[in-house]
Amino acid sequence: RDVERSRGLGDVYKRQDANKEALEPITGIESPVYLDYNFTAGQATARFLTKVKEGKLVGQRCPSCRNVYIPPRGACAACGVATNEEVELPHKATVQSFTIVYIPIPGNPIKPPYVIANLVVDGANISFLHLLSECKNEDVRIGMRVEAKWKDPSEWGFAMENIQYFAPIDEPDVPAEEIGRLKDA
Repeated sequence: RDVERSRGLGDVYKRQDANKEALEPITGIESPVYLDYNFTAGQATARFLTKVKEGKLVGQRCPSCRNVYIPPRGACAACGVATNEEVELPHKATVQSFTIVYIPIPGNPIKPPYVIANLVVDGANISFLHLLSECKNEDVRIGMRVEAKWKDPSEWGFAMENIQYFAPIDEPDVPAEEIGRLKDA
């Protein structure tokens, strides 16, 4: 038997036996992980989620650079100043980027393949992620115009899941260089 001391592992020894067959490498393990946590929304997110429960989309405008954030963050990421001005936004958006998901996510009721997209809501210039549906995956494109499809109001809570998905609408595509450009900026 050839016993060799492993470097940097103290008294751990690596045994090599030339007479034994090579073992298959371990390529993965399943190990359940349970995370128990509480999320505190903060003022900006709490106001936003309250409006979503009412079937409205609102963002917040930076007083300095005029960026409109949805969902609002309470401060501008670019300028670092508080964003207190609320802006009611329509339910239409433009696809800024997207991906087709082929890998199932454990516990997710949506079966692949499906499309998720970064969407820029009209009147905002910062995107957020949401599901696209009611179209063939291969027909999704940057600049595509979409509209929110809301669940039945009886199912609404304080969550973005009130919007079941966004669906294409019959409007011309927005040129890529114009996506997220505010008209009044």
